[in-house]
Amino acid sequence: MNDSMPETPSEGLEVTLTEATLPTALAWAHDYRGDVMLRTKGGEQYVGYVFDLTKDRIRIDPADGSPRMTLQTEDIAAITFSGRDMAAGKSFDRWINRYIDKKLAGEEASIPSDAGDD
Repeated sequence: MNDSMPETPSEGLEVTLTEATLPTALAWAHDYRGDVMLRTKGGEQYVGYVFDLTKDRIRIDPADGSPRMTLQTEDIAAITFSGRDMAAGKSFDRWINRYIDKKLAGEEASIPSDAGDD
């Protein structure tokens, strides 16, 4: 792929990181609600869900169940959006509607979260 970027990522999109594509591709990987494949400049590949991003590092929850890991953003050569974005389409809207319906009915509704780790 060249430095010309689509408006949003989609399953199967591969972005080779350059100075021009880096900020957008990293933000997309963080916002994407599916697995991505991160390929490092050394040739390693890591597939999983990106759950944290800073200017210098990206944290991934590997799809194979291995422990969460941190990669330096400068070491990443490409990002492939390898899994279906679970928020694509209406699934998120349906979840919100179920949450609201439970709250209005006086039932317990929650948004589970992870305490994080380092």
